[in-house]
Amino acid sequence: MNLNPFWSMSANTSRKRPDNEEQSGHGEQRASPARLPFGKKQLPAIPKNAAPITKPTAMGTPAHSANGTHASYGPFYLEYSLLAEFTLVIKQKLPGIYVQPSYKSALMWFGVIFIRHGLYQDGVFKFTVYIPDNYPDGECPKLVFDIPVFHPLVDPVSGELDVRRAFTKWRRNHNHIWQVLMYARTIFYKINTTEPLNPEAAVLYEKDVQLFKSKVVDSVKLCNSHLFDQPKIDDPYAISFSPWNPAVHEEAKELMFTYKRRPEDHHKGTQMSGLSWVKPGSTQPFSKDDSPPQS
Repeated sequence: MNLNPFWSMSANTSRKRPDNEEQSGHGEQRASPARLPFGKKQLPAIPKNAAPITKPTAMGTPAHSANGTHASYGPFYLEYSLLAEFTLVIKQKLPGIYVQPSYKSALMWFGVIFIRHGLYQDGVFKFTVYIPDNYPDGECPKLVFDIPVFHPLVDPVSGELDVRRAFTKWRRNHNHIWQVLMYARTIFYKINTTEPLNPEAAVLYEKDVQLFKSKVVDSVKLCNSHLFDQPKIDDPYAISFSPWNPAVHEEAKELMFTYKRRPEDHHKGTQMSGLSWVKPGSTQPFSKDDSPPQS
């Protein structure tokens, strides 16, 4: 995300000329006294090249966004909000979930979920998150799987997950994108069949679990068979996988095995939980715990 315009905005503001100030004979305004650097806080000046993301308002109507800020500051407030959201995702350390904002638009994030156990075990599901342009005051973000997963809450045609089930009304400063990602992971471990987007999957789960499991296995195999396909969206930050190449990956695996955090690398509040990767020729993960087993 390019946040340079946000951080480089000038903090200088101009003072409105009182009505009783006169002009000189040459049409020039009389200089106003310098304003002291204290008093009421002012928003920074709007760059001339700023292009608001929000929709234009009608002529003659004060341009204010839902959060109370001037609409011209919309793109900068939006980018700041998304940067804060991505920082929260990193801090949460969501298990089995990886996400990366798009290079072309901060309103689109690429992600992948690894399912370790349960009915969808060994599943690797790539997805895209679409964030509304009036975030965080609009509807909840959308999450669409690249390949529709056979699941009661996933549309069998579009691959969209029923996110609104968990977030009926998106509340700013209360709901966050990391919660949407965690919800997307939870649906594979706790199956909900009420008001499904895929009625067939819901009926099979309720009345014929074995057939449901069979279709889930087929769905997992289908998704994994397309794991090495090129991303559907042309974006340098789109998540892609490549087949195992010993010349490239073996060295990285060995480094993961032998890596030991140096004492000076320890930071307050951080922990080393272990190392993990995917076994060559499969999607089965295996790991090495750095800490010795407790007796």
